Amino acid sequence: MSLFVTLATDILVAVLLAATIVTSLRLSRRIGQLKGDEGALRQTIGDLMVATGTAERAIAGLRAAIDEADRTLNARLEAAAARTVELSQQVEAGEAVVARIGAIVAQMRAVPARPEPAPAAPAAPEPAMPTPRRAEPASPNGERLGAAAAAALAMSERALARVRARAA
Repeated sequence: MSLFVTLATDILVAVLLAATIVTSLRLSRRIGQLKGDEGALRQTIGDLMVATGTAERAIAGLRAAIDEADRTLNARLEAAAARTVELSQQVEAGEAVVARIGAIVAQMRAVPARPEPAPAAPAAPEPAMPTPRRAEPASPNGERLGAAAAAALAMSERALARVRARAA
């Protein structure tokens, strides 16, 4: 019986040793795979760090661009506000000029035309040679001023219409 127990113990030890060897081989393969995965993981982590650094620099660049755009926009808005004030003042001045021109035209229309002087009776006989006289219109100043005032009113109304159209 001792031979049988020894032989059974040796077989049991051999089977356990074979199971241990198979288990060791499996563990060795898994460890090798993990080491390979560790290298890939390290590479991935390195790539992520590089990408993070690039993203941080890009964000800093975008912030600088946004700050510059904000400053430029504020400067342009201030310039536009100044131009708006200037244009408003010019429109008001233009309206005042148009009002003055309208008043002048109204006054010119209200002024009656100068009556023509009646021919005077000659007191002395006319000389043999008449002196040349210029032909004068009926009321030279009244007609000229009226035409000039009407032209100025028409021009001012057109200018005012253009200014209002641009302001709208």
